[in-house]
Amino acid sequence: MHILFDFFGTLVDYSPSRTEQGYPRTHALLRGLGADRTYDEFLAGWSRTAAAYDLLSARDDREFSMLEVGTAFLGEALSRAPARTDVEAFVASYLSEWNKGVRYPAEVVALVPRLARDHRLAVVTNTHDAALVPGHLAAMGLLGSFDAVITSIEVGWRKPHPKIYAAALDALGVPASSAVFVGDTYRPDFLGPRRAGMQA
Repeated sequence: MHILFDFFGTLVDYSPSRTEQGYPRTHALLRGLGADRTYDEFLAGWSRTAAAYDLLSARDDREFSMLEVGTAFLGEALSRAPARTDVEAFVASYLSEWNKGVRYPAEVVALVPRLARDHRLAVVTNTHDAALVPGHLAAMGLLGSFDAVITSIEVGWRKPHPKIYAAALDALGVPASSAVFVGDTYRPDFLGPRRAGMQA
């Protein structure tokens, strides 16, 4: 049996909040770019912009990138089209501070290599940044335990869209009937995989 894992909430504990982690460095960067926004105004504006993209994705499960959100937010905050380098710097700073809310359970770090001895493993996760999940897996010492890391931003579709599960099964080269999906949310990690022919 091959095991496909969700990432956030399954392999790592995390806070999905876009504000509670604390973003002083990102706010300082925003001010340095010329935006005259208080810290609270920055967080409120960022949350509004990201929530608008969430609503769009909820319609058809198309994924959006952090660079898209960053470009839209900075365009509004600066009242001009931001330079690509400024967007990249803003997103990198934001993700660095957001990552403070991600924690690595010791039990998972111990379990995954043991599972990898007898099973082929993959991560199938929704994320707005392609490097985020592989970076965490590397920091956990687990990247080499997985035969594939499939992210929604690279596929273009987020769970529970069938294309992301198909991409994972293709990457492993296995049929759905020989795979089980392990996750923590009902539609993305249970209904979606079941509809794709996997156990979940």
